[in-house]
Amino acid sequence: MAQPENKSFSFLSDQQIMVRDVARGVATDTIAPTAAERDRTAAWPHAELKALASLGFMGMLPSEQYGGSNAGFLSYCLAFEEIAAADAGVGTIFHVHNTTAYTIGLHGTEAQKQKYLPPMLRGEKIGAFLLTEPQAGSDTSAFRATAHRDGDHYVLNGTKQFISNGSEAGMTIVLARTDPQAGRKGFTTFLVDPTSPGYNIARVEDKLGQRTAHIAQIQLDNLRVPAENVLGEVGGGYKIVMGGLSDGRIAIAAQAVGVAQAALDAAIRYASEREAYGKPIAALQAVSFHLAEMAAQVDVARQYYIHAARLLEAGVPCFKEAAIAKLTASEMAEKVCSDALQVHGGYGYLKDFPVERYYRDVRVCKIYEGTSDIQKQIIARSLSA
Repeated sequence: MAQPENKSFSFLSDQQIMVRDVARGVATDTIAPTAAERDRTAAWPHAELKALASLGFMGMLPSEQYGGSNAGFLSYCLAFEEIAAADAGVGTIFHVHNTTAYTIGLHGTEAQKQKYLPPMLRGEKIGAFLLTEPQAGSDTSAFRATAHRDGDHYVLNGTKQFISNGSEAGMTIVLARTDPQAGRKGFTTFLVDPTSPGYNIARVEDKLGQRTAHIAQIQLDNLRVPAENVLGEVGGGYKIVMGGLSDGRIAIAAQAVGVAQAALDAAIRYASEREAYGKPIAALQAVSFHLAEMAAQVDVARQYYIHAARLLEAGVPCFKEAAIAKLTASEMAEKVCSDALQVHGGYGYLKDFPVERYYRDVRVCKIYEGTSDIQKQIIARSLSA
């Protein structure tokens, strides 16, 4: 989790360094000590989220007017990296929640923002985004969830799959098709209260890693939503979803870097303590060169996500850069976590050491927010643009 303080660290501002350091403190003191037990029991991190909320991390992007901190996207990514280094699952909860609140802040009416944002930004209501469906993830054209107008309400029906925070949420954004004949303009986003009749948690998935970050299948059964809860314009849901892709991909790059840094730190500690042939294995060239390669890979991925985040903050189109950041960071992180496990030898395969958890937790970074193949497709298209 600890990166050296030197001038090569992308010339962060004093505020960005402060945000990163505060995030590192709560991650180290509050999140990391309970991570292994949460992984074992798949427990929801109530106390840890409360600690994050008390420091303003559950409302980093929205305006201060609604209780947010408006910290900026790069500061958000730096915090995400630190939280993910302690527990990638808590990082995912943090990210999905902040993304939901940010989307409401960008596209909500004044009444919607006044009503829904303050309890979210205080961490009292966790956010979730209901997008993916059992038969469709990257291919949004295959989404089948529907919403039809019925007087002053819309009635939602369909199934949403792999919904992070979906079983614990206090406020959700749901994408549904309002006009089957309108193509991309036939989708609309809705603000949905999960306590509403018709919001049914079909199951919480049992998964490989990030076990504290619950993902659920949600059934929408004739769920009635007031028309005033349309987020943005009717027919504008696809644009809202696509507009946040670069943000999400850069953020996941930061998460992947955080887990990789934690794995590298663990490998360095182990190699400094484990002895073979009368000296620490870190003194063996084969091991030291291995650690050097890992460190180089982590730092390069970090510098690139910071570059992409700065482009986004400046309003520069960065669809390609976001894809590069996510592709390189997620692929790097899986390899670095695997290499860290290898440095540990047989002990790396045991739950007594954290590297096996890092290895499991980071694997999904190559899948969500667009698979590695999707990122390659985006980059390839940009080459001939």
